[in-house]
Amino acid sequence: MLYTIAAILLALWIVGSLTAFTAGGLIHLLLVGAIIVLIYQLVTGRRVP
Repeated sequence: MLYTIAAILLALWIVGSLTAFTAGGLIHLLLVGAIIVLIYQLVTGRRVP
C-alpha cells in the first residue's frame, strides 16, 4: 500500500510540474513526506501488509 501511495504522489507531482498547478507546493511536500516514510520503512525492515 505504501508503494501505491508513493506512485500516486509521484504521478501527481509530475502532472503538477508539467501543468504549473497552483497546489504544486503541496504536492512537493506530500512527495517528500512519502519518500521519508518509504526510506524509514526500508531502513527499519518492516513490511506493511
